[in-house]
Amino acid sequence: MSAPLSHTSGMRLFGKPAPPAVAASACVQATVSSGGLSALASAVGAGRERAMSIPAVARSRDLLVSLVSSCPIRQFGTQWNGEHLEEIPLAPEPWMIRPDPRTTRSHWLAWICDDLIFHGRAFALVTSRTATGFPASFQWLPSEYVNVQASMFAGNAPVTQIEAIRFQGTDLPIRDVVCFWATTEAAIRCGARAIVTNERLDLAAQRFASSPIAFGWLRQVGGEPLSATELTELAEGWALARDTNTIAALNEYVVWEESSMDPSRLQLVEARRHQAVEVARFMSVPAYLINADAGTGMTYQNAQQASADLVQFGALPYLEVIEQTLSSDQVTPRGRMIRLDRTYWLDANPLSTGSDAGDPIAEPLRNGVEIV
Repeated sequence: MSAPLSHTSGMRLFGKPAPPAVAASACVQATVSSGGLSALASAVGAGRERAMSIPAVARSRDLLVSLVSSCPIRQFGTQWNGEHLEEIPLAPEPWMIRPDPRTTRSHWLAWICDDLIFHGRAFALVTSRTATGFPASFQWLPSEYVNVQASMFAGNAPVTQIEAIRFQGTDLPIRDVVCFWATTEAAIRCGARAIVTNERLDLAAQRFASSPIAFGWLRQVGGEPLSATELTELAEGWALARDTNTIAALNEYVVWEESSMDPSRLQLVEARRHQAVEVARFMSVPAYLINADAGTGMTYQNAQQASADLVQFGALPYLEVIEQTLSSDQVTPRGRMIRLDRTYWLDANPLSTGSDAGDPIAEPLRNGVEIV
């Protein structure tokens, strides 16, 4: 077993991985290239890369991540006022302004949220502590390089005691790793079939777009019948000639039959639009925010509702997971609560006029209350 990392000296967690890890990763990515659904869902890093190559997935991810990462981190004390638990604003700790001193708060939150979306879990390493023993700074750990060992898992999280946590083959002290467990299924698992379908539709459209001529076939009308090999060579020569020149030549025994297929069908426009809507569904993003719903126009009214939907049905699960994890006794003293300030996002929203007190959409979100 490797010696635990020292948190007092400059750590280098993102050094060159050990050769076995590199070989395993390369092997898994080669397997994924075959297109298997199970391989896509379990590949080290490759599943996310393939998902992000789909514009609808990338747009959905950016909407959710930009919303979460723009929220400042606030700290509150709590007391019972006789009717409900009251939250009292407190001065922020230094790590709440910049969790990782080497980067920005937005960057740190963005990649925590990214891991929650695609992998259903995220990890942050405590790199320094205050005199009281609570964390003073963190470092984000890419989820695909973290291995959590426990005797039993349910969903994204272990249901038994964590026995070991390893990062790129190096054992980490369990108490120094803050684990964020998503309440939603990982996107590269629940959306594996939709991701593969999108990929294949995009490749089919790319093949059509890369052809300089309409689809069709060569038909022999005379002479000695050509073998399969000769027909293949004839077709390849014809395609190469038409790709490099505007003029091609055929003899009297071969004619070109052009397909009468509608180009919109060859480009799979309707199928690709449907799959974009499927992406919006498993990413929990309103379809018209990623331009997937052609039947819905973006007006001021439904844009406001879409903004509320994006918070409540898309970003809220990730906001609450991050808040409740950072509010745990592992990070903050008991009795304190961490909130990601959604008021900041609403105020920064150009659709918000600042006079939305009592508004059925904005007011509950401003107060951190779910809309029923």
